[in-house]
Amino acid sequence: MASIGENIKYLREERGLSLEELATRIRVGKDTIEKYETGEKVPTNQTIMKLSTVLDIPTSVLLNEKKVF
Repeated sequence: MASIGENIKYLREERGLSLEELATRIRVGKDTIEKYETGEKVPTNQTIMKLSTVLDIPTSVLLNEKKVF
């Protein structure tokens, strides 16, 4: 079972984005992305929508409990 953070990290890396690049594109700090990926923090619905736009995937993929990889 995958967490949203694991899915964010996998998709970010698959698209060749650094933490800084993804953070800039969705307008949050790099530390915030790190916290999402490690599960320390859960993104808001609005942030999930921004992530899905930047990562070019449906929001359902990010929220899927099955690993996307």
